[in-house]
Amino acid sequence: MREFDRKVFSERLKELRTEKNLGQNALAKALGLSNASVSYWETGKQLPSAEAVFKLAQFFGVSADYLLGLQNDY
Repeated sequence: MREFDRKVFSERLKELRTEKNLGQNALAKALGLSNASVSYWETGKQLPSAEAVFKLAQFFGVSADYLLGLQNDY
């Protein structure tokens, strides 16, 4: 079984956020999350909840599997 790679999630989240020209604070506000959460996820200090992954995937129009590094296509 493959292990979860925090770095892949962190990099993909930051890439998607910057493609939309959003700061961390703007993303957090749009999704009703704390600013610290987005920062911690992008630095790999914390992992998001399943609910947060769902919100992020819907917001960016990608699959949760993509965000989590289980697939390489959106």
